[in-house]
Amino acid sequence: MNISIIENLMADVADLFMAPVLLAILVLFIYALYATGRFISLWLMRRRNAGTYSLALKQGRKEELPGYQVHNYYVRHPLACDDELEVFALKKLEMLRMATRIAPMLGLIATMIPMGPALRALADGNIQGISENLIIAFAAVIWGLAISTLTFWPASVKKRWFAAELINIRKLKEAV
Repeated sequence: MNISIIENLMADVADLFMAPVLLAILVLFIYALYATGRFISLWLMRRRNAGTYSLALKQGRKEELPGYQVHNYYVRHPLACDDELEVFALKKLEMLRMATRIAPMLGLIATMIPMGPALRALADGNIQGISENLIIAFAAVIWGLAISTLTFWPASVKKRWFAAELINIRKLKEAV
């Protein structure tokens, strides 16, 4: 079999990935904006209820408080073991963590796909074809990195919050 047939087939198939990858980047960007809004809302709830949460912990009370997701899960499921609580916390972080990791990969894929046509345009001396393809390539990687940036910070902060809640739950369990 001639290797150029395989090369052309791979190039043609790679071109087919462009639309789904760009659509996935757009969907992830919308999700990143949504997740950022939810994070700000959660931060405001936690800030508003921080004093009540601290007081409830000091007094050993188990009560639901807005903004404290892992703690509230424990209040609703007092027999949940530490592993169940950790799985719940990881589940709450899963979409943010996936968006943080997948977005740059999709941006890189969407960067590389138009590079083939850009190189073909370069060989043909078509400056406009080069610039059109490079604009798409660089825009895609910027969008992927922007999505990752928007989701990384909330994921990191929520991870810290959930870890602190798990520690407090362990202390509550020991006090009982």
